[in-house]
Amino acid sequence: MKGVKTMATKNTRTERDIYTSMIEGNFDPAELAEFATKKLAQLDKRNAKAKERAAEKRAEADKLLEVVYNYVTDEPQSRQDIFDAVVANEPEWAEAKLGQVGFRLTSLVNAGRVVKAEASVPGADGKAKRVVIYTLA
Repeated sequence: MKGVKTMATKNTRTERDIYTSMIEGNFDPAELAEFATKKLAQLDKRNAKAKERAAEKRAEADKLLEVVYNYVTDEPQSRQDIFDAVVANEPEWAEAKLGQVGFRLTSLVNAGRVVKAEASVPGADGKAKRVVIYTLA
């Protein structure tokens, strides 16, 4: 473990030593304040990086949302049809998954940009099968 320099003795103590001294009740308040300040700075740095990564992911998701929207037409299409069109025509999204496209379609429906409906289509066994279809709003 990384050590923490103490103010009183200028010796390096491990985090374990500091936590143990807190439990036992024999700690220097100044040392504890320095330790806590350092830990808070580490937390702030970690949280800032996490926010940056989350913002990058959101920006990427917004790109996929618009790509999916561009493949929704006035003709009724299933989620699979839209997914196939995105993967076939957009090299950047060739690794996209059906669930990612479905999530973006749901977001578009909730935003009122796309209409979701159900339709019956003949299945492989000849029986009618219900399919969710999407069209532009």
